[in-house]
Amino acid sequence: MSASGNVLIENVLVYGEGEPTDLLLGDGQILAIGAGLEAPDGAEVVDGGGKILLPGFVDMHTHLREPGREDTETIDSGSAAAALGGYTAVFAMANTSPVADTAVITDHVWRRGQEVGLVDVHPVGAVTVGLAGKQLAEMATMAAGVGRVKMFSDDGHCVDDPLIMRRALEYSASLGVLVAQHAEEPRLTVGAVAHEGPTAARLGLAGWPRAAEESIVARDALLARDAGARVHICHASTAGSVELVKWARGQGISITAEVTPHHLLLDDSRLETYDAVNKVNPPLREASDVAALRAGLAEGVIDCVATDHAPHAEQDKCCEFAQARPGMLGLETALSIVVETMVRPGLLDWRGVARVMSERPAEITGLDDQGRPIAVGEPANLVLIDPDAEWTVHGPALASVANNTPYEAMTLPATVTATILRGRVTALDGRVYPKGAQQ
Repeated sequence: MSASGNVLIENVLVYGEGEPTDLLLGDGQILAIGAGLEAPDGAEVVDGGGKILLPGFVDMHTHLREPGREDTETIDSGSAAAALGGYTAVFAMANTSPVADTAVITDHVWRRGQEVGLVDVHPVGAVTVGLAGKQLAEMATMAAGVGRVKMFSDDGHCVDDPLIMRRALEYSASLGVLVAQHAEEPRLTVGAVAHEGPTAARLGLAGWPRAAEESIVARDALLARDAGARVHICHASTAGSVELVKWARGQGISITAEVTPHHLLLDDSRLETYDAVNKVNPPLREASDVAALRAGLAEGVIDCVATDHAPHAEQDKCCEFAQARPGMLGLETALSIVVETMVRPGLLDWRGVARVMSERPAEITGLDDQGRPIAVGEPANLVLIDPDAEWTVHGPALASVANNTPYEAMTLPATVTATILRGRVTALDGRVYPKGAQQ
């Protein structure tokens, strides 16, 4: 850190637009914007090199595995991956061990994130006790705790009982919090390991129908309508889900949805090798679904990109496909995948990237200090991006404890040069700086 606490970022393109300018940061805010700003004595100077400056990214859907599976990820390692990926806030899902279904666990997650200090780690509370789908968890207690839980989800499991889901939505409306649904009708996915289609049939893999997801999206839209509540759809993966969200919005229903980077880039043709690194929940779909998800994100029907970052130990992936755990790493590669799938084809500009990776997720989750405009007086949560750089993914070189990336050996566009959390540099040129670390 600088002696003065000030940071001067020189020569950047704000939102990738206009002429290069400088930003002076201090007291956690943007103090000044303009060409030729001078650094105060003792200020840290970051050479922007004409790169693009955006608001820091917000991930609504991250698995940090702590407590319980620190052999695959910790809040320290996951926070490092997030900072290197340009994130200033992440939401840590509740499927830990023990499950984050009490304020004891959610408050612990929040405190650990603050101790590390690389990103704000917001705990997600479970909707039901033990993710079992039978009894509502103490949502009010978690919302009122130190962690101030803003979002609840049984992700990894669907809240499939419609009465339980209805009660959760009614409860959430009174609390002013969000319920995020893992849309999967479990009676349609018994034994399923891959998208139900020609590829799975030919490979002898049990199929996972689109209707398993779409039926829950439709049901929960109607439940949210009747409860006067908001509902968020996790990791939408089908063209039908895009259409259902669009329909529901047209009915005045308060529904939002996210898409993962892997569902924007990969399809079920990846299963030909039976490599379980490609096993994910929901599964990789067909190319037509990928195209629909890209179009939905560009149009704003799909609100945002969320990584569903899911680290797994090697023994949980290097095994028979049907027995492997579903999930992929995503925090450090998310920006590059969005650039590859959305920016390069002209579906999003850099303002659009800010919308889907920062502004909308912050709005949906109610984070007043994230996803804000880059303007004087606003919180200094920022990411500096080199749009012209390319890099090759190597799982063991990533910050996560696990290395289950589906992008191994791929050359991807764009890199994060620096991440800044409330005016403090947390990542710079591939290195992270936890709270108290020296630059």
